[in-house]
Amino acid sequence: MSAAPSASGTKGTTSERTTLIAGEAWEDNDLAFCTRIGTALEAGNVRRAFRAITKAAGIGEDWTPRELRHSFVSILSDNEVPIETIADLCGHKSTIVTQKVYRHQLKPVITKGAVAMNTIFATKKTA
Repeated sequence: MSAAPSASGTKGTTSERTTLIAGEAWEDNDLAFCTRIGTALEAGNVRRAFRAITKAAGIGEDWTPRELRHSFVSILSDNEVPIETIADLCGHKSTIVTQKVYRHQLKPVITKGAVAMNTIFATKKTA
C-alpha cells in the first residue's frame, strides 16, 4: 500500500515527511512522540498541549497525561484484565513496575484474588 500524498504533494509516512522537512536538523532518537526535529518533548510543553486538548474536549483543563494513564490502568484493573496484560499495554518489561507504580489501582484485583483463594481453601477444609 502506498502512502497518500501530503499537503505538499510528497508521498511517504508522516515520519518520512517530517524527516524531509527537518532536513539536516533531524535527530533519529527512536521516539514515538517527538519535536519536529526528532528530539524529546519537554514535559511542560506536553502538559500544556494536553490541557488544550482536554479543554477543547469539554472536560476541563485540570487533567494531566499521568492521570489519563492511571485512569487507563484503573479501568483495566476494575474489569479484571490480568496484570500481565496491563503491564504489556503500559510498556513495562515486567509486572514488577506495574505493581509498584499502580498498586492502589490494582488493589481491587488483588483483593478479588485473595477472596477467591479464601473461598477455595475454606471449601476444601469443610468438604
